[in-house]
Amino acid sequence: MDNPEFVVVLTTVPSDSNAGQFAAALVEARVAACVNVLGDMRSTYRWDDEIEVETERQLLIKTTRETLPALWEKVRDLHLSEIPEFVVLPIIDGSAAYLNWLRESTSGQGSAPQPGA
Repeated sequence: MDNPEFVVVLTTVPSDSNAGQFAAALVEARVAACVNVLGDMRSTYRWDDEIEVETERQLLIKTTRETLPALWEKVRDLHLSEIPEFVVLPIIDGSAAYLNWLRESTSGQGSAPQPGA
């Protein structure tokens, strides 16, 4: 599928930041249907030609391709990093009920029903 309708976006936030508030802001703005906040992890990366090690939390953001520009703008507004991670992964298949909920949750058309277990 060259241009999937649904995507998962990865970003990270410092572990000492309020990741829950960050996630809630994305869902409240309807740029994400759901944001999973994973536990602390250690990230090792190069910045300004130095090796850095930081404790961060990974956010898994479920949304639609159509919503990506608004999501990217919101992440930039909320994020503390100069260059925040913003990696988009396609969802190539899933349950019809879940994907419909995802679409409705990001469409701005009232409240979508909660997905089933």
